[in-house]
Amino acid sequence: MVRMQVQLTEKQVRNLRQIAELRHVSVARLVREAVDLYLLRSMPDRPRALARAAAVIGKFSSRRRETSRKHDRYLAEAFGSTQEAPRSPEVPQE
Repeated sequence: MVRMQVQLTEKQVRNLRQIAELRHVSVARLVREAVDLYLLRSMPDRPRALARAAAVIGKFSSRRRETSRKHDRYLAEAFGSTQEAPRSPEVPQE
């Protein structure tokens, strides 16, 4: 394990200590569990996400003929960016 130093509010520490005491575990264990849960929610299963994205290809019409060539520009406009969005990685064919 890697030792880290973090700063928590007094209320966070108080609540963590109460939960740790109720569960008979250390505060460090609770923090590790919380980080694991956060990471699990924040990093979706990439293969499943790619498959879901690939499943919608061709299901919608923008009525623009040049969308495939200018998709970066359209994404940048949609998200209010002055820069073009980075190119999307190729989705592997199964």
